[in-house]
Amino acid sequence: MGLRYENLDDETRAFMLEEIERDVTAEGIYLSPYLTQRAQGDWPDFLREAVRSGSDDTLARQLRAARSLNTTTMRRTRSGYTQAKVPHNAAEVMAEGEFNRFYVRGLCRRAMASGIARLEVYRAKAVSQPRPESERLIALLIDPETVLIDVRASTGVETALGVPPGPGSGISVRIPR
Repeated sequence: MGLRYENLDDETRAFMLEEIERDVTAEGIYLSPYLTQRAQGDWPDFLREAVRSGSDDTLARQLRAARSLNTTTMRRTRSGYTQAKVPHNAAEVMAEGEFNRFYVRGLCRRAMASGIARLEVYRAKAVSQPRPESERLIALLIDPETVLIDVRASTGVETALGVPPGPGSGISVRIPR
């Protein structure tokens, strides 16, 4: 089960789609090495469809149904590279992580357009062993413009500010209640 996005509505989805198009146009969309070559070409369409009418769960199902993931990948070691098995939950982790990144970007844009000065970090998914660094972020009020710049600049890597803190964290942002 994916994240619970508290402000995932038509307005946020529109900003998310604009953020996807921004990355596609700039040829900056993240393409996981877990994706097959064919799926790398399909990835922007998978993202668009999930953002238009679904969620990270929808995106994960699409990845599995289209057989979009490699069975193995190359991993860097101290002495070079080795072949490693792609994790069994790669579709869910990748879908959750990337959908959440576009959700955060879209919600930051929405907040800026609406004059909302801060967004609140919250736990969007229960996890059995929350990371201490994730727990410290909960209830933090963040500047949407700063976070937007950070998430845009951190394609394929963890953000400098730690929001969102990375795949599997269960952390996202919302308009403060």
